[in-house]
Amino acid sequence: MLLADAAQAIDGKLYILGGGWSVTGPIPSPSAIALKIDVPWDQANKKHRWDLSLLDGDGHPVLVSTPQGEQPVQISGEFEVGRPPGLIPGVALDATIAFNLGPLPLEPGSRFVWRLSIDDASEEGWQLAFSTRPAQTPVPGEPPSA
Repeated sequence: MLLADAAQAIDGKLYILGGGWSVTGPIPSPSAIALKIDVPWDQANKKHRWDLSLLDGDGHPVLVSTPQGEQPVQISGEFEVGRPPGLIPGVALDATIAFNLGPLPLEPGSRFVWRLSIDDASEEGWQLAFSTRPAQTPVPGEPPSA
């Protein structure tokens, strides 16, 4: 998993722009997440469901305002990879997923974690942590910075 400014998954490859950051803001800005999933040999040719949930520093879901009221920030989808002919038995297969997000109204000076689960299972390494910079407080008598 990798945080980026923008990302695409095309023909099994990830194309990443501005990847590898862990601090953003404080002003909300667009971002992207790129995933490369190693699918075990015996899990090929099966549909798998993935879910990403955005959690705050205490492990609670981050909520955003929507027309339907406050909702947790979650992204989900499915993937399936097939075994190509002639592949050596036991070799893991690649699944690549990338998506771009609009600006999220995240609290400045806070810590967040994207948590991945696949088929309702998650592991410790399937997390992507990042922080938002603190909001700048204006100094009395100085014009605000742009």
